Amino acid sequence: MANVVDKTKVPQATVPRLARYLRVLHKLERENVPKVSSKELAERLDANAAQIRKDFSYFGEFGVRGVGYEVSYLIGELSRCLGLDMEWNVVIVGVGKLGTALARYRAFREEGFKLVGLFDSSRYVVGTELDGLTVQPDKGLAAFVRENKIDIAIITVPAESAPLAAERAIEGGIKGIVNFAPVKLGPVPGVFIRQVDLSTELMVVSFYLSQKQQA
Repeated sequence: MANVVDKTKVPQATVPRLARYLRVLHKLERENVPKVSSKELAERLDANAAQIRKDFSYFGEFGVRGVGYEVSYLIGELSRCLGLDMEWNVVIVGVGKLGTALARYRAFREEGFKLVGLFDSSRYVVGTELDGLTVQPDKGLAAFVRENKIDIAIITVPAESAPLAAERAIEGGIKGIVNFAPVKLGPVPGVFIRQVDLSTELMVVSFYLSQKQQA
């Protein structure tokens, strides 16, 4: 029987690390490696073995001290912890260059994310087809989310359009939003909103590169 985990007690920083561990484990599985230790995982990730064990401890006991973890079992457990044992219906709002690239990202399907709708406000884009999906007008987003039981909306529109896109998705009953627009969306009860600020990430890289230039 699976452990019942109170995910509110899991530090938010742990979740992206679990995703990184899972990618390495899939690689080990393809290499036919049956078992792995936290030390070996840490070496592959350039990470800390103690941190890996602590991250796993939030979800239960996955391995045996001195023996390590069974790769296939750990893949199954981490997939369950990350909710990847379920299928999530996804829409993309904003079919520009970023939205198009995300729509063509094949790993979505492999990881349980089913892209079922594309939306845009441009009359030049609405009606076009991308990987078997016809781009629909964004005015119909709320109804589509409601009728198709959409779980996640990925927003890749300009900053000024993001609040309205989010509002329409929320009106339809969306559960989660991944916002790539360079504007912070306000909190909404019952909706998990994840900000992905690409410009900030570039500034972080710039900061560390400039340090090396000055050294």
